[in-house]
Amino acid sequence: MRVALSDKVVLITGASSGIGALVAKLLADKGAIPVLTARSRDRMLKLSASIQGEHAVYEMDVTSDEQVKQVVSQVLERYGKIDVLLNNAGYGEFIPFTEARIADFHEMMDVNFMGAVRCTQAVLPSMLEAGRGHIVNVASMAGKMATAKSTAYSATKHAILGLTNALRQELRGSGIAVSAVNPGPIDTPFFDRADPDGNYVRNVKWFMMSPDKVAKAILGVIERRKPELDLPWTASIGVKFMQVFPRISDSLFGRFMNKK
Repeated sequence: MRVALSDKVVLITGASSGIGALVAKLLADKGAIPVLTARSRDRMLKLSASIQGEHAVYEMDVTSDEQVKQVVSQVLERYGKIDVLLNNAGYGEFIPFTEARIADFHEMMDVNFMGAVRCTQAVLPSMLEAGRGHIVNVASMAGKMATAKSTAYSATKHAILGLTNALRQELRGSGIAVSAVNPGPIDTPFFDRADPDGNYVRNVKWFMMSPDKVAKAILGVIERRKPELDLPWTASIGVKFMQVFPRISDSLFGRFMNKK
């Protein structure tokens, strides 16, 4: 059963580009009210000009407790509700563990994981009071199939999945759905920072998904309140195989997986 998105207020983090920006446009086309949040106000304003219908733009850094609380409060004052929270903000850097700084782990965890925690804690009280809502966390297949040179990134996505699964159980019966979306490689600016020399992208180009496909899949998760979605479906099969046969998987697929 699909949930009608008309007039639903959807707060999106990391909405200035990539998947967040595309989902915002799709939501607006469905009659929802996307609330764009990100650090880059200029890029959001540029995106805003291409969105038809009611929407809002707020500059917000998910690593700032104060800014997250302030923006959520402003959105609730303006619209009286937040129906959906899409925790999409995040980044990755492919660095060998021996070359990574402790600061790399702190910074990535602060954005990718604690950013989602901050936003969820800020939004959840209003959802509990309303007796309805939906929290959608964009994790990654890296949260299920960790690979070389992504120790920090994979750890943040494992943490997101742990948060999602535990919170889903905690909120059972509250009217609030909690979902995880786990995409594989997507052809977005994510890799400008994660893979600046382009080596990984060249190796997996044939496997990368289009941003449009992933954005539509996220929209489907919101409409159906689906608990979890792995993308692409072939990766989902691989995950199940690796969980049941970890040693065999390492010897069969280890070289293929470590393309960084």
